[in-house]
Amino acid sequence: MVHYGHSNQLRQARAMGDYLIVGVHTDEEIAKHKGPPVFTQEERYKMVQAIKWVDEIAPGAPYVTTLETLDKYSCDFCVHGDDITLTIDGKDTYEEVKTAGRYRECKRTQGVSTTDLVGRMLLMTKAHHSNIGPKGHSPWTGVSQFLQTSQKIIQFASGKEPQPGDTIIYVAGAFDLFHVGHVDFLEKVHQLAEKPYIIAGLHFDQEVNRYKGKNYPIMNIHERTLSVLACRYVSEVVIGAPYAVTADLLDHFRVTLVCHGMTEVVPDKDGSDPYEEPKRRGIFQLVDSGSNLTTDLIVQRIIKNRLEFEARNQKKEAKELAVLEAMRRLEQEKH
Repeated sequence: MVHYGHSNQLRQARAMGDYLIVGVHTDEEIAKHKGPPVFTQEERYKMVQAIKWVDEIAPGAPYVTTLETLDKYSCDFCVHGDDITLTIDGKDTYEEVKTAGRYRECKRTQGVSTTDLVGRMLLMTKAHHSNIGPKGHSPWTGVSQFLQTSQKIIQFASGKEPQPGDTIIYVAGAFDLFHVGHVDFLEKVHQLAEKPYIIAGLHFDQEVNRYKGKNYPIMNIHERTLSVLACRYVSEVVIGAPYAVTADLLDHFRVTLVCHGMTEVVPDKDGSDPYEEPKRRGIFQLVDSGSNLTTDLIVQRIIKNRLEFEARNQKKEAKELAVLEAMRRLEQEKH
């Protein structure tokens, strides 16, 4: 997965130098070291390239970063999170570059990890037969350990205001578990204008839960805010946008165009079309991202992958235990 924790590491890395190249492994390389990836290399290349602090990606990067790799891309040093990674034979993956003094470290983002997110999804499939409490509160409110601060929002925000001549485009949604389908959509929207200024309106958790049901959203509003801000195509985020795109909102942001993807538009609480006003003004446009990926499909993919991964690990463990047991018996028979 690619999540806002990774984006935050890339943001820190970019701040340590002038040009950030991100090495992304092939599916084959990941399968060899970690088990089968959930996203294909093409999807992962696209996701990483869409993060605004990334200047360039190095596709097919080797699992172990060597001095040769750094020299190949004329890099002064490499950056990694402050968690240790070991090779198959238990050596520090970054030993060589550390010794050469060409290694820097960035901090992990508290409150998020792939494991944590997968845990939330697994919880969702087990418990989704509506454990949604009164008033439709998202059951996630208590799950995420992420603490939002104004500092973090400032670090992620572009701080750019719309300039004269900009086309101000408004898009709205949950943007839950920000994924390659969202990137495809935003990229298409970005291509609609010469100088696009895209504002993403994010709905509050309770609203998302009303139209998505189950245990959605998986990421709370704070996490979704950072995820969308990290995308290079987005200039501004409305944190808790109204579900109906009102005249007030359109006038306030001086919106030229309102776009929506090919996903279903659920009517507002009173049964009305949330896009009624932009349609009346003739500024509404459907945009086909060319991608059929939805958050639902992503969740299914991740869960299927994780369950297969766990089953394989249990098999492997059982095999190892059987070998140990056989060896122990041989020892006993000898004595």
